[in-house]
Amino acid sequence: MAQPEASETSSVVLYDIEDRPPLGEAIPLGIQHVLAMFLGNVAPPLILAGAVGSVTGETTFLVQMALMVAGVATLVQAFPLGPVGARLPIVMGTSFAFLGPLIGIGNQFGIAAVFGAALVAAPVEMVMGLSLDRFREYFPPLVTGIVVMLIGLTLIPTGMNYAAGASAGPSAAGYGSFTNLGLAGLVLIVTVGLNQFFEGFLRIISVFVGIVVGYLAAFALGVVDLSAVASAGWVTVPVPLKYGLAFEPSAILTVAFLYLITGMETIGDISGTVSATGRDATQTEMRGGLIADGVMSAFGAVFNALPNTSFSQNVGLVNFTGVASRYVAGIGGAFLVILGLIPKVGAVVSAMPDAVLGGGALVLFAMIFSSGARIVAQNVTLDHRNSTILALSMALGLGVAFRPEVLQQFPAEVQTLFGSALVTGGFTALLLNIAIPGGGVGTGPTEYTDGLAPETPTNLEEDLPESASADD
Repeated sequence: MAQPEASETSSVVLYDIEDRPPLGEAIPLGIQHVLAMFLGNVAPPLILAGAVGSVTGETTFLVQMALMVAGVATLVQAFPLGPVGARLPIVMGTSFAFLGPLIGIGNQFGIAAVFGAALVAAPVEMVMGLSLDRFREYFPPLVTGIVVMLIGLTLIPTGMNYAAGASAGPSAAGYGSFTNLGLAGLVLIVTVGLNQFFEGFLRIISVFVGIVVGYLAAFALGVVDLSAVASAGWVTVPVPLKYGLAFEPSAILTVAFLYLITGMETIGDISGTVSATGRDATQTEMRGGLIADGVMSAFGAVFNALPNTSFSQNVGLVNFTGVASRYVAGIGGAFLVILGLIPKVGAVVSAMPDAVLGGGALVLFAMIFSSGARIVAQNVTLDHRNSTILALSMALGLGVAFRPEVLQQFPAEVQTLFGSALVTGGFTALLLNIAIPGGGVGTGPTEYTDGLAPETPTNLEEDLPESASADD
């Protein structure tokens, strides 16, 4: 079934979802996915281990489990197990959205309560997926586009911190040094230069090449510390329920609410990924992606990993490179499993200076915003109603991110949840879209007004023009 002409001309893909790039291209493209999400995936367990006294000294194990579970979850999204999985290039990883509340739970009830709450509350996202028909009308392109744009905008400060050389922020030593800014600038220039002025393989591998060039430059400057590689072991054996499980009602309710939030993020990520191909996400893709989020978060809790969700920076990578192949994402997932089982390999990657990753991350985070803007532009008529929803959602979302002190009179739990631009902005868009009359489920020029396309094969090769590329 051919897609509407407007969608066809908006495709940015060089390799579509079912395309299989040659192995010589697919492997580095898969590694590129790993590099895009690596530090974002390992940072939450690193921070949790440092903040919760009961797992002090367990940092390496928690990081390796985060890598392994992310790899398995990515493979399931690319190659579904029955209804579990989107059959899309969705890269999974540990979510920062859970980190603050889970630290509080860990310090109050112990680490076993963290994994117990993550396990028991995980069905929230499974139910979201199974009942997609009932609630999908509340997430039209206007809402999902706003969520995707907020994801990109709120990640940019993180990218700037990495580019300045310290993910911890301006208080860290060396923040904003000429060495760090120079490395980040080198990566950014190489990445954008290859992507915009070259064709073919060099173009789609631009982020990977940029990071490799930056890593080699950092090594030449003597700012790469490889001491952790020598001390790392060769094999990590997964140990299910190493820390046990405990079930605290307040902890379970808190995590259940967070699953609702990350479910919204997953809907936005799936929409942003599929929009690169010039079409809307199908009901099957949305349902499978949400169910996989819940199932793999429960799997992660059993294997001592924090809840998993789709990684937004990899949505930016798909849109930036034009490589939407699920087989490439699957290769990335396999590498994550390897990294999780072989600490020495992971140590080499984790030795990468923050500034090197930051140069590439800034490009990707900006592309996430661009992906959200494309969803709105292609599917929504920005009349008075929709413009008001867009403006207020972005203003309130970014407002609490820029001035979190506005919530200082509220309980700590409220500050943690609604201090997030994604939560405040996303819920504002959701509620205003319901409350303000005149828009219905979705408004816009395309025939798929609810943000989900009718069921069609995921291989659209026959429907897309042969010249479809990132230039289109």
